[in-house]
Amino acid sequence: MANQRARIFRRQLTDAELSLWNGLKALNLPHTHFRRQVPIGPYVADFACHAAKLIVEVDGGQHGQDECVASDAERSTFLEARGYKVLRFWNPDVLCNTDAVVETILREVAARTR
Repeated sequence: MANQRARIFRRQLTDAELSLWNGLKALNLPHTHFRRQVPIGPYVADFACHAAKLIVEVDGGQHGQDECVASDAERSTFLEARGYKVLRFWNPDVLCNTDAVVETILREVAARTR
């Protein structure tokens, strides 16, 4: 089920996800291989770097609503129990400051792969 959703999501990236994907693809450093729309258990992570056990989520406004906050927390708990760290960024931050978001992600990758 998650695999099917992931395939659909890969074809329907949001503008913010596409912007971040382009920034992540341009990285040519050790341990920075990211995949997009990655099934992990019952969830689909927006971006995952397995070498660093890092997941990056790009969230729209709906993630500020109570029911999404609760489900995002449950999702993060599931992923963190499997050794991943979850970084979340809001769509406007990614769209307006893609380079800064990529730099933040790079710092986390470096910290997790030492």
